[in-house]
Amino acid sequence: MPPTTKRDALRQEGTLNPHPEAVTDRLFADGEFFDADDVVQVKYEMLRKARVDGEPVTRASAAFGFSRPTFYEAQAAFAESGVAGLVPKKRGPRGPHKLNEEVLAFLRAEVLPEGPLRAVELAQKVQQCFGLELHPRTIERALRAREKKLR
Repeated sequence: MPPTTKRDALRQEGTLNPHPEAVTDRLFADGEFFDADDVVQVKYEMLRKARVDGEPVTRASAAFGFSRPTFYEAQAAFAESGVAGLVPKKRGPRGPHKLNEEVLAFLRAEVLPEGPLRAVELAQKVQQCFGLELHPRTIERALRAREKKLR
């Protein structure tokens, strides 16, 4: 479903500022161009205020509704990736955290090249050998991802 408002679009993209009311800098007072709901714009202006205008970090971060540690995180992300670094990262696991190299090697050794993928059986073997509970779908994805890398 397409977003109906700018706030909806920001929320959908993960860039909606969770605390727009905390932004007190005068740039965001009229809300015509500067939008306190846009967390990327707010962070960029916070960094600009400190770097270009010479505002102390403590005051700049407070005026834009952030803590000093958040200022420094944003500064480092901006230095590394530009404005794209200010886009919030997705939360949660970044991959199958239980599947380390040892478990993956075990799974690859158990898969028969000519036979079908037996993910349910493999999950049971992993449980017995490593004490890890893996969903069969996790095993299927990991082995298929490995196949794609080798092609």
